[in-house]
Amino acid sequence: MRMTKALRQEQLRRLKEVYGETKTALHYTNPFTFLVAVMLSAQCTDARVNVITQRIFPRLDSPEKMIALTLPELENEIRDCGLYHAKAKHLLGTCRMLLDEYGGEVPQDFEALTKLPGVGRKTANVVRSVLWGYPAIAVDTHVFRVSNRLKLAVGKTPLEVEEGLQKAIPMEDWSAAHHWLIWHGRKVCHARKPDCAGCFLRDVCPSAPKE
Repeated sequence: MRMTKALRQEQLRRLKEVYGETKTALHYTNPFTFLVAVMLSAQCTDARVNVITQRIFPRLDSPEKMIALTLPELENEIRDCGLYHAKAKHLLGTCRMLLDEYGGEVPQDFEALTKLPGVGRKTANVVRSVLWGYPAIAVDTHVFRVSNRLKLAVGKTPLEVEEGLQKAIPMEDWSAAHHWLIWHGRKVCHARKPDCAGCFLRDVCPSAPKE
């Protein structure tokens, strides 16, 4: 199957039709709690993160409250999250920087966000897109996998895929398409055993098994 502009447009049309109303699966109450949730979600499912944040956010919903904890105390709060040692250290460092440099508020600037401990390109893109509507495509494992399988954007690194998606998708759809691809990866295009037989993109997917 040769990839063409028309084929990519048809893929996007169908993804939008099916997932057009989807939003982030992470639960949050304010910009700080969303930043925390996204930071916790690295190598951890959103469902697991929501269990953790439901437990801690009633008490730890601001950098002032979170930084009052010691490192061992915060580690204990998020112990059921993958990489919790590193994440607790990053969270406390982020809280300190937010208080010292941004008046306790989460900055909207991309460069400012990526200077926060534990905040990389993907996290910054997700935060800016979801909280403030900036056009951005955050490439997580789902987006990376689905984009490569569909040949919507092909790349060996998340940045290569991000740049390819920016070319393939109209800017006004960047933020929404990020969610379409995530949900398709969760529901259909699974990492180990994609449900190609039941996929609504099968006839326009170059990676689908031939009849």
